[in-house]
Amino acid sequence: MLQSNVLKPMLVGGLLAMSLAGCVTINIYFPAAAAEKAADKIIDEVLQVKPIAKTNIEKPASN
Repeated sequence: MLQSNVLKPMLVGGLLAMSLAGCVTINIYFPAAAAEKAADKIIDEVLQVKPIAKTNIEKPASN
């Protein structure tokens, strides 16, 4: 009988602790200025991509 009185609160406490531990959320915040600067840099790099130069391909001589 004593075991039941001790075991039940321990079981409930353990389940409560595991439930709370499962609800942890980690938030990471980035400085807005740094994010904006990085976005601008990426946009500049994408817009400055040079087109592939056309090569002169010789056409075979027709007979």
